[in-house]
Amino acid sequence: MTTTDTLRRVSAIGPYFAVSCGPRPDSARFRPLTGLYENPELLAAYVADVGERLGTDQKRVAASTLHIGTAARLWSIALAGAALSGRAPDLAPERLWWRAAESGPIDLWMPEPGAVADGELHDAVHATVLVQNLLPLGTALARHFGLSAHVMRGNAASALIGAVRVLTLRVPHAPHSALRLAAALLSREPLAGAGVFTAEPLTYRRRSCCLYYRVPGNGFCGDCVLNGDRA
Repeated sequence: MTTTDTLRRVSAIGPYFAVSCGPRPDSARFRPLTGLYENPELLAAYVADVGERLGTDQKRVAASTLHIGTAARLWSIALAGAALSGRAPDLAPERLWWRAAESGPIDLWMPEPGAVADGELHDAVHATVLVQNLLPLGTALARHFGLSAHVMRGNAASALIGAVRVLTLRVPHAPHSALRLAAALLSREPLAGAGVFTAEPLTYRRRSCCLYYRVPGNGFCGDCVLNGDRA
């Protein structure tokens, strides 16, 4: 099975797993993810767009929502690809392109799909999601919007658990265990200690808050440290 074949199967799981592959006629508005991490004006425009959609003028809230949403997209694709094929798709930001969607999660496109070189699966997923994407995104959000590393560690861990929940529900008999993969990722830096994880039954309580409760009309997330209920 080619990486493109795998990603087509991944995309069928749900909107957070969707990634288009190969040539597409409407590519004009897509940009490499590197630009989001390296171009302050582009990042600021996207944070402002997220804030407008949320109905808030609090930039840290919008920045956190952007962060956790991007993490959810990347984890979903990487975990599902790894669980279905035993190889992590290569989500290097120079080869993964994005554009803001009309609604819902960002659109992602890989003009030339590829997989991470052979090695331990959790190492490959850690490298392609955290090292190549979430850490540089986090650096930019901290620098320009004051978003704390503590919040972003919790965001990344929470998004990982969310991806596992959906994946195990939609593809319960995947050849490789997404739950075991997530457990390995949660046991190493930077996610180690971001929350309390239980595999059976699957629960997670983060030690931080994503700030979404500050959006008018919203409350605490199920796994929030401020929520009295167990996630």
